[in-house]
Amino acid sequence: MNTNQQRLLPSTRRAAGPAARRDRAADLPARPRPSQAQAQDSSWTRLLAAPNSLPSDQEQAAHELDLAAALVLAMPTAAASLALLTNSQSVHPEGALVLGALLYVSGHRDGSQFWLQFAAGGGNHTAASLLSLLHRSLGEVLDAETWRRQADTLADAREQRTVQEVLDPSDELLPRAVRADIIARCHEGLDVRLPPRVAAVLHQLPIDSDDPEYGEVPQVSASLVRALAAAV
Repeated sequence: MNTNQQRLLPSTRRAAGPAARRDRAADLPARPRPSQAQAQDSSWTRLLAAPNSLPSDQEQAAHELDLAAALVLAMPTAAASLALLTNSQSVHPEGALVLGALLYVSGHRDGSQFWLQFAAGGGNHTAASLLSLLHRSLGEVLDAETWRRQADTLADAREQRTVQEVLDPSDELLPRAVRADIIARCHEGLDVRLPPRVAAVLHQLPIDSDDPEYGEVPQVSASLVRALAAAV
């Protein structure tokens, strides 16, 4: 009997009975159960995993912009940065970046672009990167390349400041579940959005309607961070 014929015949070995399987299982080391924190970290890592490429460059750029805005809102210092923007007389580029990301996910795309340019003008290279993605998503290739180069220049020219050492990261801008939902929507190909009560806070911001390029631009409010916290 050749080897191929042997493979076609049913095995003459008897399968191990339940008792034998239990004995074998008892000899194996117990597999530790993941803690709740480990499970959350695993879920968060899955959400941040890179998705498959989308059919067009514009769709890919829009997706990357959605995800980038979500990550800005997830920064440990997002709330503190926004508070400094709303309660300080000095320019705070990181706060303008956070406000730009908030306005983007709430549908205020022109207002978002205004504040992202404000942040990039203050030296924030992340804001310049988001602007590059924004223009790519609109098919504006030359503007996208201009902002990409600006982002590289800003990242190389300035020393990387550790904002976490200066700002208090104890308060989250948005709850973990809201941030996770935004990122999950990115991976599902859905439009990013905020819960209605949170979005309503941003829709009620005072408006400056005098900007010749962007029209109605939402302005910062001293109570914005508190209002966002109370809305969730």
